[in-house]
Amino acid sequence: MEEQQLKRSLKPRHISMIALGGVIGTGFFLGTSQIIHQAGPGGAILSFTVGGLVMFLIMLCLGELAVAMPVSGSFQRYASMFIGPATGFMVGIMYWLNWVATISLDITSMSELMKRWFPHSSSWIWIITFSVLIFIINALSTRSYGESEFWLAGIKVVTIVLFIILGGAALFGLISMKDQSAPMFSNYMNHGGLFPNGLSAVFLTMIAVNFSFQGTEIVGIAAGESDQPEKSIPRAIRQTAWRTVLFFVLGITILAGLIPWTEAGKVESPFVVVFDKIGIPYAADIMNFVIITALFSAANSGLYSSTRMIWSLAQEKLVSPRLGKVNQRGVPFTALAFTFAISILGLLTNLVSPEKAFAWLLNAAALAALVGWISIPLSQFFFRKQYLSEGGKIEELKFHTPFYPVVPILAFGFNFIVLISLIFIPEQQPVFIGGSIAIVLCYLYYFIFIRKRIDRSVYNSKNIHKKAHR
Repeated sequence: MEEQQLKRSLKPRHISMIALGGVIGTGFFLGTSQIIHQAGPGGAILSFTVGGLVMFLIMLCLGELAVAMPVSGSFQRYASMFIGPATGFMVGIMYWLNWVATISLDITSMSELMKRWFPHSSSWIWIITFSVLIFIINALSTRSYGESEFWLAGIKVVTIVLFIILGGAALFGLISMKDQSAPMFSNYMNHGGLFPNGLSAVFLTMIAVNFSFQGTEIVGIAAGESDQPEKSIPRAIRQTAWRTVLFFVLGITILAGLIPWTEAGKVESPFVVVFDKIGIPYAADIMNFVIITALFSAANSGLYSSTRMIWSLAQEKLVSPRLGKVNQRGVPFTALAFTFAISILGLLTNLVSPEKAFAWLLNAAALAALVGWISIPLSQFFFRKQYLSEGGKIEELKFHTPFYPVVPILAFGFNFIVLISLIFIPEQQPVFIGGSIAIVLCYLYYFIFIRKRIDRSVYNSKNIHKKAHR
């Protein structure tokens, strides 16, 4: 007989690496060159510093909710309870759609990168191989997903640590570089200084930086299957914060010091350039492997989080209850198979149909993570307000967001500004338009087909201070 609850089998070390692995993605390894080129060395450092701060504010808000009410639906469930079920439905569907599209793109990208080593092989060989591996990892158990992410994130962390050590040594002349003396601080000051394109360029890059930090919210979803959420979530928040500052800001500082900002935009991966200059053998092959690892990790986490999201929607009767079944291993297998099947359809759309069709899907989904981030501080704000009004005490919360209501207001305000700014940037307008259409359709579908038939008692958030201490 199938049980309807997930199993709490993720250890604190899994949660910490899931949070960190969610931050370190292909955008960091590939997208940093364009950010340095657009904003200059000082602008890139400032962008990632501010982006890390905003991510930390979001994590603080999510941490309070996830420790008080550790559920796999995470911010989708919180949005239903404290903002409204229509918004919860929209957030859940958009987030699920985002990962469905991203999984397809990641698998396709991995198959293309494999051709560096196997130029005459068919893309379908690698597509099938990676797809099967990702599905098996998620189908075995939640523990197998946690273990795989622990080691995949570890590869990315080791790569960045080595880069910081070797790159820092090369920057200050402790080790020699090919055909180049130690640049020291020259690349920070030459070619227009720290902010050659002004502060407005810094603001424009903040959008790309903001997207690059998204993925940490997966820790909230994983909290529902953590064996010690009151310990693992606060630990993950603290470790993600300081490691993000160390890895991202220090990494960008070294990149900007070793590669002139005028040249940064001409290279696909600045890490390959730096490793090659230092004299690391097979630098391009090493980074190709790391990027494949990052893509596999993203697709693996995407299948995990989207499966839990659609499972949570099924628990609330917002989608078919059949998707809410859990097998004896604690895996929502029906939701997993359904999500995987839709991802494969997206994969076929990407490979077979015109590029514009899949591009529209990505544009519609790209807004989802940002919408999810906006819902988190809003949910936390209303949760805390209700918690206090019912007589709850802050010291009784096992983890609480500091400086309330400043933190949720700042977190909401910054992300809302990023959302609105998409309108004024030509390259991002398709994301705003496609995402806005998808959001409107979600609300219309809810009010036309769902509102009258759901049991609204499942969203009863009365006596929330008691539920938070169970």
